[in-house]
Amino acid sequence: MAILKFRAYFEEDDSVYRDVAIRHTQTFFEFHQVILKAFEFDSKHAATFYRSNDNWQRGREISLEVYQKNYKAAPLLMKDVTIGTEIRDPNQKFIYEYDFVKHWTFHVALISVSKEESSKLTYPALIRSEGIAPSQYGTKSLLGERFADVEEKYDLSKGAEGFGEEGEESADTGSDDFGGAETGSDTEDF
Repeated sequence: MAILKFRAYFEEDDSVYRDVAIRHTQTFFEFHQVILKAFEFDSKHAATFYRSNDNWQRGREISLEVYQKNYKAAPLLMKDVTIGTEIRDPNQKFIYEYDFVKHWTFHVALISVSKEESSKLTYPALIRSEGIAPSQYGTKSLLGERFADVEEKYDLSKGAEGFGEEGEESADTGSDDFGGAETGSDTEDF
């Protein structure tokens, strides 16, 4: 049985990626689930794959479900389509879009094909993780409501703490912070 290894990149940052291995007989639904799990996303939102070319142009859609009634050509459904049937060349690419409101978009590229070895892996499987993926809902959901209520209060007005804008020393240098005598105005500009 063939094992397909794919690399899923964030569209905005190709240094953040996850490599997943999946059997060619498994479905796009299982592929969808392993990508979400690899990036620690929930599975509450709409999702779709597009077969793609080397220029990341969207081709045939393979969707989680039918979202619109007016498709030109109805999409294939993830639960009905095995991965192996959609591989057209050794460098096959897909675009995976998750959560149509937030528009999480991933470029998914086939990086290798191998025979299944007798291993302890349960497919599909995450086999490599690089970079820190952004939080699906932002920092607030990870740290809780209390973090959002914390507000740092600093006086950033001109002259506060002895500095003007951009770290320049304030004109009011009558005494230093250590209670010493007044200093003259013979300071150098840096």
